Amino acid sequence: MSTNLSRRAVLKNIVAGAIVLNIPTSFSATAKERTVAANDQNRKGNINHSVCRWCFSSIDLDTLCIESKKIGITAIDLVGPKEWPTLKKHGLDSAMCNGAEINLVDGFNDPQFHETLIKNYSEMIPLVAKAGYKNLICFSGNKRGKTDEEGWNNCVKGLKALMPLAEKHNVVLVMELLNSKIDHKDYQCDTTKWGVELAKRLGSENFKLLYDIYHMQIDEGDVIRTIRDNHKYIGHYHTAGVPGRNEIDETQELNYVAIMKAIQQTGFKGYVAQEFLPKNPNKIDSLRKAIEICDI
Repeated sequence: MSTNLSRRAVLKNIVAGAIVLNIPTSFSATAKERTVAANDQNRKGNINHSVCRWCFSSIDLDTLCIESKKIGITAIDLVGPKEWPTLKKHGLDSAMCNGAEINLVDGFNDPQFHETLIKNYSEMIPLVAKAGYKNLICFSGNKRGKTDEEGWNNCVKGLKALMPLAEKHNVVLVMELLNSKIDHKDYQCDTTKWGVELAKRLGSENFKLLYDIYHMQIDEGDVIRTIRDNHKYIGHYHTAGVPGRNEIDETQELNYVAIMKAIQQTGFKGYVAQEFLPKNPNKIDSLRKAIEICDI
């Protein structure tokens, strides 16, 4: 999920994708380009690859879909109903749907937002199911002075009202873990421990956690052990480099090859979505390299 700068600001600045991509205009690919393309079509299949729309919003969605398919990505994250037809046109899944949340700070931990959230999610859950998708994102919201116990109790009350509908339609509500140290000050679901306790109290397979590797490295570290110990509560993963939220290569501290192997060893069958902000002007090249790193 985005930083304070990100999703709100970046979605206002969509421009044509071809310039950003630096796509060759020649019809004849070089030998190197043909080799890269061939390799991109031969992913190992141990990780299901997705990419978060907002990180690449300077590229129009059609172009992002076309280029993503070329490099072995089979889904796009964080798109709502208006964009689903574009994904379907290109044969891509919507790995993590959005559009029912109010925002990142007004969430299920505060009863004053329950009426709006229950209405929004009650309308969106059947739409997600009808489109053939499964995951719908949700948020705890900010503490605003609430204790952990108050936050858990309030979230349970709000989410319990939606669980029968989610179960009926086989839709999973997925709460994202966000760091409160750097990007999302005061966010309540800021550790795996807090999210897992909420999942235990809800006791439904239709509620899972979105384990954002970037955010949890910042707030708690010990990523691989945490994944191994809590994988049954995790329904989705996001990536980004630490520090900086940029490329996941050797310029940052996380060992994404080891992390992907740990995820694969848990038997996880869902999606891992790239959610980094590329510094490289050729954004698709950075995305391709990220997929290569994660394709264990």
